[in-house]
Amino acid sequence: MTRIAVLGTGANGGSIGADLTRGGLDVTFVEQWPEHVAAMRRRGIRVQMPDADEFTEVRAFNLCDVATLRERFDVVLVLVKAYDTRWACELIKPLVAEDGVVVGIQNGMTLDTIVDVMGADRSLGAVIEIASTMFEPGLVRRDTPRSQSWFAVGGLTTVAQDKASDVARLLRSSGTVEVSDDILSSKWMKLVANCTELVTSAVLDLTVHEAAEIPGMRDVMIEAGNEAVRTGLALGRTIRPVLGLTAQDVADAEKVATVLFDIVHDRFVTPGQQTTVLQDWIKGRRSEVHQINGHVAAERARLGGRAPVNERVVEAARRIEEREIAPGPEAAALLLAPGHGR
Repeated sequence: MTRIAVLGTGANGGSIGADLTRGGLDVTFVEQWPEHVAAMRRRGIRVQMPDADEFTEVRAFNLCDVATLRERFDVVLVLVKAYDTRWACELIKPLVAEDGVVVGIQNGMTLDTIVDVMGADRSLGAVIEIASTMFEPGLVRRDTPRSQSWFAVGGLTTVAQDKASDVARLLRSSGTVEVSDDILSSKWMKLVANCTELVTSAVLDLTVHEAAEIPGMRDVMIEAGNEAVRTGLALGRTIRPVLGLTAQDVADAEKVATVLFDIVHDRFVTPGQQTTVLQDWIKGRRSEVHQINGHVAAERARLGGRAPVNERVVEAARRIEEREIAPGPEAAALLLAPGHGR
């Protein structure tokens, strides 16, 4: 039987790991929150969804337990924050089977980092669209049921692509899965969607739905995505239909950010859903802003250009994380174009 490790078993990792376990697969949880591990060891993991409330017994280990493990894993699903990718891959690398694969099921363009550690034949990237939260150990509130959850997986070599098909079969216990023949472009498309909503709404301490109602903010959110689209095209990425879209849906490059914003807003995010960035700030943690809006701004600068909206988003997030200001609706002024409303 395929041996699977889920490295990072918070809201998304925990619910996916529970799905795979319930599907009869051999799954090991590896987690950095000790109280969460203790809770899972006592009573399993509970995943509350709109259509189900499930308790699943799981095998859970703390990060410090990894050095005690001896059997190797065929598949490692990495669901830590994007900025933790490198150390997480180095941690688990000794336990990956010779022909095994590490899959980054994360926001951000993390595949190159995984390849640096594991090699291209043993690395996969993935796009994920699941809305979930975790504020209590052992409890996931997943707003996106399995019937609406969506993944795309892919690699950079023929060997990796063969493994992507195997991983897709495993992940179908948790949602709809496609194999992408250009995973870097597919992941960039998700980056476009993330640029529109994750940090922009969190800066206002609002949900995506609420933030879009603030005068001028929907335009800001869409333009952050437009900058990401333009930067991706300049880098050689192609526009790909992700999240269940068709090629016709994304035929017009100037409308891609709007289409992605609307599809995520309407299909995947419930009105009260807090983005992962807002959840991080509520918990006192730093966000992935530098791997999302900051990545677009940095790549655009490297190409000799500017991404002013994304730059403003990064600066607002910096001020919040350094506690110069608090997130809230009044912070919209930091994101709106200079002179807006005058």
